Amino acid sequence: MARPRILVVGGGFAGVECVRRLERGLKPGEADIALVAPLSYQLYLPLLPQVAAGVLTPQSVAVSLRRSRRHRTRIVPGGAIGVDPKAKVCVIRKITDEVVYEPYDYIVLSPGSVTRTFDIPGLPDHARGMKTLAEAAYVRDHVIAQLDLADASHDEHERASRLQFVVVGGGYAGTETAACLQRLTANALKHYPRLDPRLLKWHLIDIAPKLMPELGDKLGKSALELLRARGIEVSLGVSIAEAGPDQVTFTDGRVLPCRTLIWTAGVTASPLVATFDAETVRGRLAVTPEMSLPGFDGVFALGDAAAVPDLSKGGGAVCPPTAQHATRQGRRLAHNLIATLRNQPLKPYVHKDLGLVVDLGGKDAVSKPLGVEMHGVAAQVVARGYHWSALRTNVAKTRVMTNWMLNAVAGDDFVRTGFQARKPGTLRDFEHTDVYLTPAQVREHTASLHTGT
Repeated sequence: MARPRILVVGGGFAGVECVRRLERGLKPGEADIALVAPLSYQLYLPLLPQVAAGVLTPQSVAVSLRRSRRHRTRIVPGGAIGVDPKAKVCVIRKITDEVVYEPYDYIVLSPGSVTRTFDIPGLPDHARGMKTLAEAAYVRDHVIAQLDLADASHDEHERASRLQFVVVGGGYAGTETAACLQRLTANALKHYPRLDPRLLKWHLIDIAPKLMPELGDKLGKSALELLRARGIEVSLGVSIAEAGPDQVTFTDGRVLPCRTLIWTAGVTASPLVATFDAETVRGRLAVTPEMSLPGFDGVFALGDAAAVPDLSKGGGAVCPPTAQHATRQGRRLAHNLIATLRNQPLKPYVHKDLGLVVDLGGKDAVSKPLGVEMHGVAAQVVARGYHWSALRTNVAKTRVMTNWMLNAVAGDDFVRTGFQARKPGTLRDFEHTDVYLTPAQVREHTASLHTGT
């Protein structure tokens, strides 16, 4: 008999952890495993703000998939653009642009998420994201370039606009991005004697009434006061009405001269979810506590693309799209897949958050491990300790620790590479959300497999 084929879609926290546990738990020859991943590495997303600030090198947060696996998994370099659950075929566009059809017996959908945008004039053309490694590297180059261009300019209006920076999104990503980059530019400006430090201004805005509400009122207020003490202007209950090449209009009517708009206002499930005729919860596939997709044989979903019931809270709550949940869901789903192959009962996913950590750069941080509120150096130790321990390989841990130590001793580095200088690098350019098929297109593609045409 042919061995069961397990196809895992997505090389993020959920997919990679699922593959790792399958490789450990399956007996030799028990099943064939394939991983569909557009990149050859797993990205440790929570540390991207530190890459943008130059504290960490890009290589330190990118863990090679080929280096870390046990060579029992076949890697398909590309992205899934559609799934035909009746034919049990996944349509994949490889990185060579060749479209291939991958059959499966069990499919694990963990394609992650993409940046959530709204119908705001000018946003896709003028905003920059912080969702990929390329975006973090680009943002770093772009921000430092603004200092160089402001220093070279004789136009006071242009100089002022280049020294104004706007970050949209008061969650962890936006807050850490604004904090880390503000620290970088403030330190770098000491080496630009022609520039007036008073012109440098970072703005952090969010439509929500509170900054990082998950931290709680007390710790959230501490973080807000810390940011404002560092000169970051935080505006809550405000968003972007329009984005232009050299100015940004806020929803409260303010018009700000600005050449840098960084958009981190949340994420939404991968467009692959829309290729299914399945029930969704806020755009994520509605799955059982065991992470199977009801009504679809052999289909499982987890991570950012799935609304996994949060049994620790109840009341219809679903797990938030965090790395902590994605990793643990991948672990549980691997055990459930192995149980399925061996005709054993499946177990539901149950996990309570271990806590929250927010690294604001330097010695500034706020953390809430196991419900204990912390700030300052102690919180920084907890935050960095958690991230360091979550890295999967000793090579990654060594690189990150070395980077942190070097930054602590030598200070911030504000050299830019310049290789992105002629690329627009906006929200349109990095996430490729226009490649996915509709359900009808998927069926049309896979129909040829049965007709032989």
